[in-house]
Amino acid sequence: MSKILIRGAKVLGGEPQDVLIDGETIAAVGAGLEAEGAEVVEADGKVLLPGLVDLHTHLREPGREDSETVLTGTRAAASGGYTAVFAMANTFPVADTAGVVEQVYRLGRDHGYCDVQPIGAVTVGLEGKKLAELGAMHESAAGVTVFSDDGKCVDDAVIMRRALEYVKAFGGVVAQHAQEPRLTEGAQMNEGVVSAELGLGGWPAVAEESIIARDVLLAEHVGSRVHICHLSTAGSVEIVRWAKSRGIDVTAEVTPHHLLLTDEMVRTYNPVYKVNPPLRTERDVHALREALADGTIDIVATDHAPHPHEDKDCEWAAAAMGMVGLETALSVVQATMVETGLLDWAAVADRMSVTPARIGGAQGHGRPVSVGEPANLTLVDTAYRGQVDPAAFASRSRNTPYEGRELPGRVTHTWLRGKATLVDGKLT
Repeated sequence: MSKILIRGAKVLGGEPQDVLIDGETIAAVGAGLEAEGAEVVEADGKVLLPGLVDLHTHLREPGREDSETVLTGTRAAASGGYTAVFAMANTFPVADTAGVVEQVYRLGRDHGYCDVQPIGAVTVGLEGKKLAELGAMHESAAGVTVFSDDGKCVDDAVIMRRALEYVKAFGGVVAQHAQEPRLTEGAQMNEGVVSAELGLGGWPAVAEESIIARDVLLAEHVGSRVHICHLSTAGSVEIVRWAKSRGIDVTAEVTPHHLLLTDEMVRTYNPVYKVNPPLRTERDVHALREALADGTIDIVATDHAPHPHEDKDCEWAAAAMGMVGLETALSVVQATMVETGLLDWAAVADRMSVTPARIGGAQGHGRPVSVGEPANLTLVDTAYRGQVDPAAFASRSRNTPYEGRELPGRVTHTWLRGKATLVDGKLT
């Protein structure tokens, strides 16, 4: 069994300590630790966090391996400090059966640089007409507990109610892509001043907010869990805050890009800024940051959405929606939440590891950095500053909105059950 001594790390941003990994677990935490024969990692005041967990990743396999694969996507995840990701169901074929989710699960188990937990589709073919094999996917080897038609909204209220009722029986959760389809027909960007000036079809905030309002009421009626994907508007924050005040079992996520970027970016007509839901206003950005800080929004999730070059290097209207995010997420959170004083590093660990692991039921992840716990860890050089270079990404795709932008922080090491997947910024 190998031993690794991480010397002088700021655990959750606190005072420097040593952390000893023995095999797959943390064997000791304290000052002045020694371990004969251990590999020593000099942390020099870097921040040590529990391995990050992403509740919203698109790995594209099976079917769109030109965009991403389980291997390349998990390499990107490890580069970004993640030890577990939840893979969305909008693959080809759709992950709406036990067979497909087991395929994704086994690919992650056999080839992944982090743990991969498949998310099952809510409806057959993501068509919103008939419930998928929810029970069979849960009982499969993949043990699916999170279900989502992400990319599409479960807009039929009856179907959504039935899904909430079904997953309640085994403690599952429905993750909703909140987008009323009739209100977003032909939409290209956030509806507002910028869309009017550019002449692009507007995507109103109410298209998101109306579905969230409906679904939290359905969750209350059924007594089930609902999770809101990529919440993006100030109005959505208020609805979730109201629902939580009533004791409704709702959780919500925000993406890094919605914490930083606004619809003003669309003035460039660069399709790298085209995303679903769209980039919103400065007011929305600040509301999202405050909601993440006060716990109204529970977690940060990347919505890592890789696309091949040709799907983004085209005119705006024809471009695919989505951005890659696994390798830049922690840096964006440091810039928007830590360096603004809204969150400390312990709170970052909660929003990016502890709580997403709890929502998704990721066993062994999001655990305290303490003796006896699984050694799923990430070490971050918070003093680093550098420009984002997509050519250096481990992801197969390069559709990042941060190319050339200076961001703080760099993950230097990631350990999955004591095994290094990233060392000195390089994948093992």
